Amino acid sequence: MKNKGVKMTASTAVVRMISYFCVTVFSLLCLLPFLLMVSASFSNEGVINREGFGLLPKGFTMTAYSWVFRYPKMILGSYGVTILMTVCGTIIGLFLIAMTGYALQRQDFPLRNVLSFFIYFTTLFTAGMAPTYIWVSRYLNLKGSYMAVFLQLLMTPWLIILMKNFAKSVPYEITESGKMDGADDFKIFTALILPMLKPALATVGLFLALGYWNEWYNSMLYLGSAVTYKPLQYYLYNIVNTAAQLKNSMAGAAITITDLPTNTLKMATAVVATGPIIFLYPFVQRYFITGITIGAVKG
Repeated sequence: MKNKGVKMTASTAVVRMISYFCVTVFSLLCLLPFLLMVSASFSNEGVINREGFGLLPKGFTMTAYSWVFRYPKMILGSYGVTILMTVCGTIIGLFLIAMTGYALQRQDFPLRNVLSFFIYFTTLFTAGMAPTYIWVSRYLNLKGSYMAVFLQLLMTPWLIILMKNFAKSVPYEITESGKMDGADDFKIFTALILPMLKPALATVGLFLALGYWNEWYNSMLYLGSAVTYKPLQYYLYNIVNTAAQLKNSMAGAAITITDLPTNTLKMATAVVATGPIIFLYPFVQRYFITGITIGAVKG
């Protein structure tokens, strides 16, 4: 018997239209800051100082971007370092976090509750910056190495807990069926469990990728001038600081400094930093809400 479609009433149609309108308006409001940022990055610094920001460029100029790309080799090197760290860190981190989360929810793993407690404990209490710096720089001897930044972002307690909670939604009977077929634990994990963790993998992978892409603080602490090519965010941070210091040092001089980009340079660096990574979200959007919801509500 064919199912007849439910006829939409007038009140339902009105509510749906209002909902669509509200969502559209809200989406446009969320888009406005990004448009303002792009517009300001192409504006003249002097005009911005006099008239303020606008949705359209004021005194169109590429001065801010010429500052950002003044040394093409350095900016390309920074992009290369950040892309390499983001790709490798996301892949390796996803695999380690998925294995950890899966192991911690296995009913036949006797230490799962003890290890889960220690992982959760680190989300409430941390050693702080000074002990961490001493441990990484003195005992691990990683100061001046990319590994000082790479390893600290590889796994985080919150992402492990998220993966563990999502892995609980996978029926344990699947693991038992793999054992009955003679598969070892690693084979069960890679062949049976991983394909069922796609929403969680997309969610955790997005958080890992954003963490690596936006990293600058650890780079400032552990890399400094020890490496030639700095991560992108730290390199852009230095450009903005250099321009600000230069403007402050020239403030008392008898020369015009209104056209020296500071505000527009900040906007240009934001565009350069967020432009590539923003294209990652559409590929994981359909998994993101499912992964974050299931991982957050299951105990």
